[in-house]
Amino acid sequence: MTVLMDEVSSVTVPARSRRRWRAWAAVGVAVVFALGTTVRLGGLEAGALLVPLVSFTPYFALAALVVLGLVIIARNRVAIAIMLAVCVSLAWCVIPRAVSGTVSATGRSFRVLTANLAGGRGDAGTIVDLARRLNVDVLSLQELTWLERDRLEAAGLAKLLPYQVIEPENWGADGSGVYARLPLREQTGVFQPVGHHMPVVEVALPGGSAVQVVVVHPVAPVPSTVAEWETGVATLPPAAPATGLPRVLAGDFNASLDHAVFRRLLATGYTDAAASTGQGLTPTWGMRKLPLPLVTLDHVLTDSRAGAADVQVYDIPGSDHRAVFADLRVQP
Repeated sequence: MTVLMDEVSSVTVPARSRRRWRAWAAVGVAVVFALGTTVRLGGLEAGALLVPLVSFTPYFALAALVVLGLVIIARNRVAIAIMLAVCVSLAWCVIPRAVSGTVSATGRSFRVLTANLAGGRGDAGTIVDLARRLNVDVLSLQELTWLERDRLEAAGLAKLLPYQVIEPENWGADGSGVYARLPLREQTGVFQPVGHHMPVVEVALPGGSAVQVVVVHPVAPVPSTVAEWETGVATLPPAAPATGLPRVLAGDFNASLDHAVFRRLLATGYTDAAASTGQGLTPTWGMRKLPLPLVTLDHVLTDSRAGAADVQVYDIPGSDHRAVFADLRVQP
C-alpha cells in the first residue's frame, strides 16, 4: 500500500506543477495584453518601437480575441477577467471606424483623391486614370519628383486637372503637389510645416465659395525621426473656425487612428472620411516586399462644414501606398 501511495504522489506532484505553470503563463499573457491596451487607451506610445506598433492595434484586437478563447478553454478565471476587459476596451477603440455613420453628408460635391507616389515610382497612368474615372476635383500627391511630374503630364493630367500648385523634388520623399479641375491659389502662413513639403491651396467652387485643402506628409516615425514625426502631426492646422473656409486635410499622415497625436488633431473638430463611412479599417500602406497592405496611414479629414458620402481605396502599381478617394459634401 505504501509503495502504491508513493507512486500516485510522484505522478500527482508533476501534474499539479504543470497546471500551476500553465495558469501563471495564461495570466502572464493576459497581463501583457492588458499593458498593450493601456498604452493604446492612455496614448502612452513613445519611441521607435511603440509608435509603429500602435498602428497595428486592429490586429492586436484580433489576437486578444484568440487569447480570450484559449483562456476560456483553460478555465483560468483571472486570465478570463483580464482578457474580457482587454477585448471590450479594444472593441471600443476599433469597431467605430468600421461602422458607417448615421448622419448622411449633405452639401456641394467635392471629390478628393490623395496618393503617395513612393519617391516617384507610383504608376502615372493609374493615377491619371483614377482621376478621370472618379471625376476628381482635387488631387493631392506626396513624394512627387520632377520625373514623375513629367510622366503625369504625358499621361494627360495637366489637361484633366489644369490648375496646379506643385513642389516636386529631384528624388526622395520631400516633393508634393496639388492638381485641380477648379481654379486654385496657393495660401501661405496657414501653418509651419514640419516634415516634407505640405502646400496649402484655396480651391474656388462654382458660385463663389471656396475650400481650403492642405497636402499632408510628415516624416515617417523611424528611429531617428520619431520626435520630428510627432511634431509634424501636432503642428498641422486645426479644424477651421466657422468664420473661415472649410478645411480639408488630405495625404499620407504616417499616422493611424490609434496614434494619440492623430486623435488630438481629430479632437480639434475633424472627421476622418474613411472612418465615418465604415472604411476606417481598410489598410493603405504596406512594405513593398509584402503582397498585402498592413495599416491605415493615408487619410482625408474634413471639418464640421463637410462630410464624406463615400470613400474608396485603390492600388497604385509601383507604390507602397494605396490611393484614397473621398466623395465629400461641403456646406456652402
